[in-house]
Amino acid sequence: MGDSVLTGAVLLFDMDGTLVDSTASVERAWGRFAERHGLDAAAILAVAHGRPTIEVVADFAPRGVDVVAETDRIEAEEIDRTDGISEIPGSAALLGSLDPSRWAVVTSATRALTTKRLAAVGIPLPKLLVAADDVTKGKPHPQPYMKAARALGYDASEAVVFEDAPAGLTSAKAAGAVTVVVGGYRGEAAEGLPRVPDLTAVRVAPNGFDLTVTLS
Repeated sequence: MGDSVLTGAVLLFDMDGTLVDSTASVERAWGRFAERHGLDAAAILAVAHGRPTIEVVADFAPRGVDVVAETDRIEAEEIDRTDGISEIPGSAALLGSLDPSRWAVVTSATRALTTKRLAAVGIPLPKLLVAADDVTKGKPHPQPYMKAARALGYDASEAVVFEDAPAGLTSAKAAGAVTVVVGGYRGEAAEGLPRVPDLTAVRVAPNGFDLTVTLS
């Protein structure tokens, strides 16, 4: 199969699973949450990836649990524990090669956790970050990607989004963006979309006012 060539004005990247492999850290955090409250960790993990922590806590926390306090505890634990996370191959090199005004990170993690994880694995911090703190409706709602594109001066339909999880893929598609699957997810949300195993397979070159994105 030959290369796929896409065109966009800006590039928008999810963090967890797209730029940073934090799977082990995330699974440990949700495992501790499940253990504290007698919950099924596997059921939580099946729907947690790519969604804001507070929404997942609200879905699963037993009645009477302070959802905000529990969310803050999970976030604090993850910020304190960066062991076991690593760069998705090619992330730092790709982002370091781009014009900072033409890309952003759009994540369901908090701003504090995002900056800590990116710095921990040597990925450039974005000029623009849209985190869980910055939206009123998280992924799979299109608001995060719409907001990021708008902040860069473009419509989301002019963006190329890189995502790995069902919630994020649904968010990007609903925003009208060209959407690329990063990694191995092959569920319904990924059907018909171009994909790459990691970001070493992505090349970006200026093309007038646009960017040409080649996937190999």
